[in-house]
Amino acid sequence: MKEAVQKIIEEVNLRTIKDYKKMNIMQLSSELRDAMEFEREIFQKIEDLENQGAENDLIYYARIVCKNTTSREISEIQEAYLTKIETEYLGSN
Repeated sequence: MKEAVQKIIEEVNLRTIKDYKKMNIMQLSSELRDAMEFEREIFQKIEDLENQGAENDLIYYARIVCKNTTSREISEIQEAYLTKIETEYLGSN
């Protein structure tokens, strides 16, 4: 069980971070959907391990690490997305 939790944490930590500032709005939108789906899948895997009887401390640790990492990525995408909207759409008025 411990190995499965470690594998999930490694999967999250090995996720490639991209240069979101160089992407256009459509790419950012796609990246945001992808990151949110990835987060959902990771938490489903953690929940499955919890249901299989993994130690509460391991589950708690996995949730914290995964939430922090995925939230950071989603925030970066959102920031780049909002910046693009401001410069490309709101700034053009």
